[in-house]
Amino acid sequence: MDERKTHFGFETVPEGEKHKKVAKVFSSVASRYDVMNDLMSLGLHRLWKAFAIQLSGVREGSRVLDVAGGTADLSLAFARRVGPEGQVWLTDINHAMLARGRDRLYDKGFALPVAQCDAERLPFPSNWFDCVTVAFGLRNMTHKDRALSEMLRVLRPGGRVLVLEFSRVWAPLAPAYDLYSFKILPWLGNKVADDADSYRYLAESIRMHPGQDELKQMMEQVGFQRVDYHNMTGGVVALHRGYKY
Repeated sequence: MDERKTHFGFETVPEGEKHKKVAKVFSSVASRYDVMNDLMSLGLHRLWKAFAIQLSGVREGSRVLDVAGGTADLSLAFARRVGPEGQVWLTDINHAMLARGRDRLYDKGFALPVAQCDAERLPFPSNWFDCVTVAFGLRNMTHKDRALSEMLRVLRPGGRVLVLEFSRVWAPLAPAYDLYSFKILPWLGNKVADDADSYRYLAESIRMHPGQDELKQMMEQVGFQRVDYHNMTGGVVALHRGYKY
């Protein structure tokens, strides 16, 4: 029986191969990931993440799970919010990214728990976390519905999920955005990270990711309630929020 297919950027690949291909991308870019984030977003990713943190409802004593947390931008901010009575877990499926995030946390004075794990099979108890976040990671997951279902499972009743992700840009901006994505971004990746292909995949993966309303519907279908979203920078990025009841 033929293996099911999925998307890796614009390429169609067997589901079993996507994990390896995504792992290769992020192992390649890990060492320059933070520098490239600042360059390719002109620093705007910091504002997008700050907005997510403001809407998270996280406070002292909260339990937070940072899925696909990479180099720990959100984990670090949440650690400062929850204080010594709270708990923040940094997770990622990619060892190179997780190692950089862990080291960054230690450098900032935070010894947070970390776990290398697949978002589609989270190794955490049900009904445990007050907030689950995934920032710029959902689009790389093979079965987004499974990952969202797992995030719902580990949330306590009354908890909320935040999905910060690239989305559908405002139509008048699309031509300029396409030029930037498919010409400038790979050039920048080549010059700064010596890896044009990974940043070409980034641009393609954004185009294949569900748009704002489609992702909202997907979240509702797995069981999240009161799902809403906020567009930022003309729809380049959207923050989706949903609750468990």
